[in-house]
Amino acid sequence: MSADPQFVAFVSDLLAPLGPLTAGRFFGGHAFKSDGVQFAMVMGNTLYLKVDDTTRPAFRDAGSEAFSYATKKRRVMVESYYAAPETLLDDADELIAWARDAIAAAR
Repeated sequence: MSADPQFVAFVSDLLAPLGPLTAGRFFGGHAFKSDGVQFAMVMGNTLYLKVDDTTRPAFRDAGSEAFSYATKKRRVMVESYYAAPETLLDDADELIAWARDAIAAAR
């Protein structure tokens, strides 16, 4: 599933308060990096944020799911990235707070 360019631009605008970020394509998706560390990605129309053992419960409590993809034999769950709760896309300040946690988790 490739990243929707319009959605990537929308997310880029929302993440702008974080300061200079680098971004680029990977495996059909779009990665966001802070100081060279990937903390977020867009696949299709979904923003995924990096999680760790401390932040993962908040994502699960919000009903978010881990990033996953299908192979010929099975579905692979990537427990280190969870979908950002959709409510964050309507609350820029809250998204920035979660993104800062994602940057910390990525480090």
